[in-house]
Amino acid sequence: MIERLEAIEEKYEELEKELTTPEVLNDFKRTKDISKKISDMEEVVTTFKKYKKLLQDIEDTREMMSDSELGDMAKEELPGLEEEKGKLEKELEVLLIPKDPNDDKNVIVEIRGAAGGDEANIFAGDLYRMYTRYAEKQGYTCQVYNAVEGTAGGFSQIEFIIKGQNIYSKLKYESGSHRVQRVPVTESNGRIQTSTATVLVIPEEDDSIDIDINPNDLRIDIFRSSGCGGQGVNTTDSAVRITHLPTNTVVTCQNERSQIQNKEQAMKVLKARLYEQMREKQEEEMGSVRRSKIGSGDRAEKIRTYNYPQNRVTDHRIGYTTKNLDRVMDGDLSDIIDALIQEDQKRKLEEQE
Repeated sequence: MIERLEAIEEKYEELEKELTTPEVLNDFKRTKDISKKISDMEEVVTTFKKYKKLLQDIEDTREMMSDSELGDMAKEELPGLEEEKGKLEKELEVLLIPKDPNDDKNVIVEIRGAAGGDEANIFAGDLYRMYTRYAEKQGYTCQVYNAVEGTAGGFSQIEFIIKGQNIYSKLKYESGSHRVQRVPVTESNGRIQTSTATVLVIPEEDDSIDIDINPNDLRIDIFRSSGCGGQGVNTTDSAVRITHLPTNTVVTCQNERSQIQNKEQAMKVLKARLYEQMREKQEEEMGSVRRSKIGSGDRAEKIRTYNYPQNRVTDHRIGYTTKNLDRVMDGDLSDIIDALIQEDQKRKLEEQE
């Protein structure tokens, strides 16, 4: 581990020097790329420097133990320093886990009502509110680009983008089938019903990702918007539906004011979806990567149950349960997300070992 940390620190210092050279400073793209690499390494390097200083403090303290005047004080300090050393070693192990290159990206979230008719659509609306409330509390922003409202409330389908620092690292575990158990507002006999909604979370791709999309492979349909995109949004044929014919991937955007804006947004989402499909195929070919992940990331995988009568939320992938369903539905997802991240780190550490 020490050799890896020393190599990272050396590379970090090289990049810092390179960043000050005139040829880099005059090249915006290179400056941006190098700055990002430095930023990605910074926490590891800072923690490693702290660890090295602690090792020196431990060595100095052990030498002091033979001193007639300072020996007793050194003996009292040493156990605390050794304990801190153990904590930093565990922290460094986690920091050395290969970082998901998508962790710092914005996310595209798609929620659909599934089994359960009107109640499934209502639950899809509840999940949408849960994620947007979470985003608000974290200081993130949300933008809906397509919504199809349910006849009794909620949404049969809603698609939106959440923008914020490292948001994909937190929400990437949310893809799958979410199940609700409660008495629906549409149920007159007071019986508990089970309904489901599916969630898909993928990273929003930037211009650095090169996806070759042949214009001849696209079918573009223009129609009148039906979503809630503000005054005047549904008075013109501004909504855009793009179908990628080879993969039958369909993207609809109708919440921008102009056809041009909707088309640009739809192309961004299409690019992200096609890249995600390519990434999934690569992971399946690797095999072990999929097995070590928290869940498969597929829409059909049952990942969580929201039990209203018992005020309970259970994540089936890691056996996590909380009795704070009301708070979770109001956007307090941090405890669940932290538990998922910790389990993911644990599995990756075991795989490294």
